[in-house]
Amino acid sequence: MKIPGLYILMACILVVFAPDNASALSADEVMDRANLAYYYGGKDGVARVRMTIKDRRGRVRMREMTMLRYDVEDGGRQRFYVYFHKPEDLEGMIYMVWKNTDRDDDRWLYVPAIDLVKRVSQRDKRSSFAGSHFTYEDVSGRLPRDDVHELVGEEMVDGRQTYVIKNIPKDRDLVEFSFYITWIDKDNFLPIKGEYYDRAGKLYRVITAETIETIQGIPTITKARARDVEGGETVVEFRDVRYDVGIKEDIFSERYLRRPPRRWIRR
Repeated sequence: MKIPGLYILMACILVVFAPDNASALSADEVMDRANLAYYYGGKDGVARVRMTIKDRRGRVRMREMTMLRYDVEDGGRQRFYVYFHKPEDLEGMIYMVWKNTDRDDDRWLYVPAIDLVKRVSQRDKRSSFAGSHFTYEDVSGRLPRDDVHELVGEEMVDGRQTYVIKNIPKDRDLVEFSFYITWIDKDNFLPIKGEYYDRAGKLYRVITAETIETIQGIPTITKARARDVEGGETVVEFRDVRYDVGIKEDIFSERYLRRPPRRWIRR
């Protein structure tokens, strides 16, 4: 009669000390938290951005811009405003995004040389941003709900323990990739690596976080690289990053495409 009692005792011990699988994060939860960590630091933000573009022949071009962000809702609607300072032929060009959660994002491009405001279509969001290896969608982020997420494992990357998530687009007609894999830092939930695979399942683009700094208590990627596996890459550096500076939502309007808010846009 003592043996069944022993089994009951062992079962209780196993229950008490078993891993808490119920508390483990799902792939959807990881991607939601990564979206918050990368795109929603503070209520608003401003940064000076330098972009160095190198083509497959080794030729180099530079871009300098100011980026403004305003969160209408934490984890929800956002506004982005990118003003180009350099090179001279792009000075005054502006890219603006209204990031939506219930419909497609609204995107505008202002070209001062011809005083033209152009809408960026949904199908153009995956095209090159300012001739770089980043896309328009990379600037404001891809909504987690646009993909099906699968947690495929955990890996150590550059000394960081990461979740490895496979992401498959729900609407494949709107994108050029068949899937992409993201490595998410388990400590701060920043995406530190992304690999994109074409319709044939071949790797064609890699994005990596090169430098992460803590600014105003917020872990922030301040240097990132997008690389074409067939040659060419773009390095983007974020300088003078500031959060919660008091940016107002009303500057994210067509009126301010033709009249930039000089308080925030400095040479």
